[in-house]
Amino acid sequence: MCGIAGFLDGRLADRGPELERRAKAMGDALAHRGPDGAGIWVDAASGLAFAHRRLAIIDLTPTGAQPMVSADGRYVICYNGEVYNAAELRHEPDLAGHPWRGHSDTEVILELVARRGFEATIRELNGMFAIALWDRKLRTLHLARDRVGIKPLFYKTSDVGCAFGSELKALLALPEPRPDIDPASVASFIRYAYVPAPHTIFKGVRKLLPGEMASIRFDGSGTARVEKSRYWNVADVARDGIGAQFEMSDAQAVDALTALLKDAVARQMMGDVPLGAFLSGGIDSSTVVALMVAAGQGPVRTFSIGFDEPGFDESPYAAAVARHLGTDHTELTARPADALALVPTLADHFDEPFADSSQIPTLLVSKLTRAHVTVALSGDGGDELFAGYNRYRLAEQLVGKLAAVPAPLRRGASALLQALPAALVNDIGNALPSAIRVPQVGDKAHKLASVLPLDGEGIYRRLVSQNVDPDVLAPTAPEHAGLDWRGLGANSLPTLLDKMQLADTTTYLPDDILQKVDRASMAVSLEARPPLLDHRVVEFAWRLPRHFKVRNGETKWILRRVLDQFVPRALIDRPKMGFGIPLGEWLRGPLRDWSEDLLDPRTLGGGFLDAQAVRTRWREHLGPRNHAYGLWNILMFEAWRRRWATGA
Repeated sequence: MCGIAGFLDGRLADRGPELERRAKAMGDALAHRGPDGAGIWVDAASGLAFAHRRLAIIDLTPTGAQPMVSADGRYVICYNGEVYNAAELRHEPDLAGHPWRGHSDTEVILELVARRGFEATIRELNGMFAIALWDRKLRTLHLARDRVGIKPLFYKTSDVGCAFGSELKALLALPEPRPDIDPASVASFIRYAYVPAPHTIFKGVRKLLPGEMASIRFDGSGTARVEKSRYWNVADVARDGIGAQFEMSDAQAVDALTALLKDAVARQMMGDVPLGAFLSGGIDSSTVVALMVAAGQGPVRTFSIGFDEPGFDESPYAAAVARHLGTDHTELTARPADALALVPTLADHFDEPFADSSQIPTLLVSKLTRAHVTVALSGDGGDELFAGYNRYRLAEQLVGKLAAVPAPLRRGASALLQALPAALVNDIGNALPSAIRVPQVGDKAHKLASVLPLDGEGIYRRLVSQNVDPDVLAPTAPEHAGLDWRGLGANSLPTLLDKMQLADTTTYLPDDILQKVDRASMAVSLEARPPLLDHRVVEFAWRLPRHFKVRNGETKWILRRVLDQFVPRALIDRPKMGFGIPLGEWLRGPLRDWSEDLLDPRTLGGGFLDAQAVRTRWREHLGPRNHAYGLWNILMFEAWRRRWATGA
């Protein structure tokens, strides 16, 4: 795991010292991602510079350092990630007899490219990666990102070239005017708590999509041209998988998935540094840890974090699973003060606005883990692949019930309920006898009204929205287009569950979950690996009929059966818990002064937010209503804006 950055700029051709200076600044901005080494490589004649920050995992010697030049001198690579089948690829016939300098996966990628070309090589890789490759002969810069978006890659292009980096802060280190904030990205962020790819918070800066490649070269007139393509697309995988579903017995399906997961976990236990795993005691992380133990490669280190807050502490469950599996378990019970101390630093770690509040415990558990190991396996991906989210069940129930009511009647009832002020209905409800009183009945009536006219896509969109009215809170521009189910390719799938799983795998998984884990782990120079997201597992999961995912109201049915082979059901069966914090209480209590400062109407939003609407939402939260997660989006945007935006 590393940090990569670089640029191709025709204006800087033959200016070697300036190329090196700029590349060093970009690399220094990513020092936290790679404390074990720093490398710079330039092609002065072309105006090309690479910067690499190394977190040494495989081949700790200088022979694994980057940027790395191919044996024939044609290709130069700058790469972040791990390729888990590198040892197998090393023995491919076209690499027979190659005089290897070391045993890094970087060298394997580079020499395969020299023989097969860039795209053919990328298709062979099993792993997580963001890759930049310079072809000195064709003077072409190639970029690629892994299939599901585990590793990030930001880039910007113009007529004069391209710049890229593992994080936005690398691009911001260039001596250029800071890009303008994109108001459409602000609106999307206020809804989702992240900026959906390919967009970023800045105009003109993009995220390379999962499974996407880009090639940048200068044409005959000296203008930079960009060509992009997808070498793997989960929408295609979903459509093909559903069209060729397995015909298996329960036992056959469980055995097949068990074998595949065993192989995925064993592959990801490779490395020349200490390795462990995050363990929450839930199904996903427990499955990964159980398979690590089954691999028999020695004692397994596991790590968990808990809070002295009822409803937010998973550590007893993790400890019970660790005892059963016999892992060397380390647990930290974080005090509120530990978590609160991180809040002012979040904008440093997340250089694009990000508001999944589980970023706080993820940072804490990453710091704990890094004190003992350099690599940690995680359980990310299980909910998306095997239908584990509660919102799937809720959406299906709502759609089923609403389908029984004619659409005109639903629209009329919605209009009637929305015409009644929520506060007035709350007051009326509070005056009722306690035996029939419904707390916040007006708020609940308005929520019902907003759902009544919706179809399946609308209900899903509402369930994944932290703020359902970004047009009110961030009115300067509409949200980005193309994020609906048609744009994501979900409309071609047959069932509501299929559509929701694809939408989550395409957006929420890479843009929220994986971004969170990448930034939190790399903030402390820890490599996190999610074996459930081996692309072979993803492809297998999409070929499973529904009854292997949801059966008799039980989610993740097949993954539970895999885990049953290693851990007693009694240790796992419990209500699903999020990896969260008591955010609502903290905003009213220890974080109130910090929030009040950020929500000062004189400075709030920099023209992107409606200060009056935000302050109204804040006052309501300080009363009996709970707007914690929607407000967290606003607070994180404002904290980010003060740290990173032009003129802030």
